[in-house]
Amino acid sequence: MAATNSILSLPPASGSPTNGLRDIKPPVEIPSGWEWAWWFLGAIVVALLGWWLWRYLRKRQAARPLPPPTPPHIRARRRLEEALALLSQPKPFVIAVSDTLRAYLEERFSFRAPERTTEEFLHELQSTNLLDASQKERLSEFLQRCDLVKFAKYEPREMELRDLHASALRLVDETEPRELAPKQAAT
Repeated sequence: MAATNSILSLPPASGSPTNGLRDIKPPVEIPSGWEWAWWFLGAIVVALLGWWLWRYLRKRQAARPLPPPTPPHIRARRRLEEALALLSQPKPFVIAVSDTLRAYLEERFSFRAPERTTEEFLHELQSTNLLDASQKERLSEFLQRCDLVKFAKYEPREMELRDLHASALRLVDETEPRELAPKQAAT
């Protein structure tokens, strides 16, 4: 027993009244796995809400009627009117008018016009029945007069330019699609 008495009689450690004893640690929290399940479930709910919102907005946008496309003859007339602002500059005016007419013919008849030279375009046009003989003749004359201004540096007067404009407008008017009367459409 003497040995136990000697342990008890040891002096206390310096600065520590409790002889090195510490307080009890709080309990360690062990995750049960349910926290991850809740986070996963929350992410799924957010993803589903986002998907639903995306579909709702797409349906709403699709339900909105789009305006009908502007017919080619109306666009051509509008562009021909805009070309009149260039009347004091012969070359830009002629380029605008001829490009407008070529683009109109391409849209109206599904005929590749703007990428071809005048000769190629007229040669291919002669083998089609898109225009009647007088319209083909006037178109040929129109394009040749435009080429004189564009490539031969011909300087026409304002009256000639107005005549070119009127010729282009006349061709658009003559080739504009006509709607059938209700009785004709039924038969």
